Amino acid sequence: MWAYESVFYQIYPLGFCGAPFENDGKQESRILKVIDWIPHLTKMGINAVYFSPVFESDTHGYNTRDYRIIDKRLGTNEDFALVCKKLHENGIKVVLDGVFNHVGRGFWAFKDVLEKREASQYVNWFGRIAFDGNSNYNDGLWYEGWEGNYDLVKLNLGNEDVVRHILESVEGWIKEFDIDGLRLDVAYCLTDEFCRRLRSFCDSKKDDFFLVGEVLHGEYGRMLEAKNIHSLTNYQCYKGIYSAFNSYNMFEIVHSLARLFGPEDWTVARGAHLLSFCDNHDVTRVASIINNEKHLPLVYAMVFGMPGIPIVYYGSEWGAKARKEEGDPALRACFDKPQWNDLTDYIARLSEAKKSSKALNYGDFRSIHLTNRQCIFQRCCDGERVLVAINCDENPYTAHFDAGCGMAVDLITGEKHDFGGGSEMAPYSAYFWKCER
Repeated sequence: MWAYESVFYQIYPLGFCGAPFENDGKQESRILKVIDWIPHLTKMGINAVYFSPVFESDTHGYNTRDYRIIDKRLGTNEDFALVCKKLHENGIKVVLDGVFNHVGRGFWAFKDVLEKREASQYVNWFGRIAFDGNSNYNDGLWYEGWEGNYDLVKLNLGNEDVVRHILESVEGWIKEFDIDGLRLDVAYCLTDEFCRRLRSFCDSKKDDFFLVGEVLHGEYGRMLEAKNIHSLTNYQCYKGIYSAFNSYNMFEIVHSLARLFGPEDWTVARGAHLLSFCDNHDVTRVASIINNEKHLPLVYAMVFGMPGIPIVYYGSEWGAKARKEEGDPALRACFDKPQWNDLTDYIARLSEAKKSSKALNYGDFRSIHLTNRQCIFQRCCDGERVLVAINCDENPYTAHFDAGCGMAVDLITGEKHDFGGGSEMAPYSAYFWKCER
């Protein structure tokens, strides 16, 4: 699967393009801005872009009006097809947000229900509608909203007409935009049956079509099997990453990694390729949540070195800041042009190291050396062995452990490393030591 060997980049298009929050119905080809960023993406070593919602919606993209039309604030279907074409020409895959649990109040079928009430042929398209109730929109009817949000109208995925409409829409995206995968919004709300059917359908339409589900908690291995999809968002390690650095407690993140991927019998996601991240459009940017800015490169070293598929959120590669409490517009900012600094350069080196190593793409996980401020863990696959080493302390540290080899090369810098007499780690440093026979 191509995704397991990729480095992803997330773009939240409505924010990235500086579109107005409310859909004013005015068409403007803002999405073409992505084309101008392609040189930046290729320089970073990005080979897959995940686009948050791009289809016609009421406001933020997750309240869909029409699955088959690009949001007018972003442009036309032809504009987005051109963006996808240019990305593909540069070796970059395209993954879209599949928002299938709910739609917006402006969704054409729900508008029909509001107008015709019981007489609408689309009443059963939605989770539950009670015409003797009401919502905070005072429509004279009650309906199920996602987690109590009535601007997000729950779809009835048990209705064959709804499922058929979604599958036909996805088929259209594959034909029109040649997309390579989907990120399933709130996948924990989607039925296993729907996910399995979606997987089968997508497999029949395009080889190696990638499906990743957004989940927060739970038994990841069991969920992957039940839903029959390729990947899930690794929120369990997301918190552990920044917390471990802020508290100078590498035990926290290594424990999470061992629980998910380690060799023990109780491991819950061994062999899985989860989506690894340190921030996204829903959470505080990592540069704003990390207490010590010298830890920022090390955070990315952890994201790229641990089992999983690394993804970088646009703007965070140069250390853009924003906090959750500042609101979505702050988290989903518009930047006039990409920036490049030492952090960006470091992430680009991590990207090349990850993509060039079978052990980093497919290897297992085993903790080798662990203290409060240092960790070394092993990734092995088909005879290739990489030791990921991180020192988050302000002082140098010498690690004494059985490396299993005498020499190694650091995949990040290309420098040779001699394990004889212990391994000295500079202050605030990370290494991807590939062992040599």
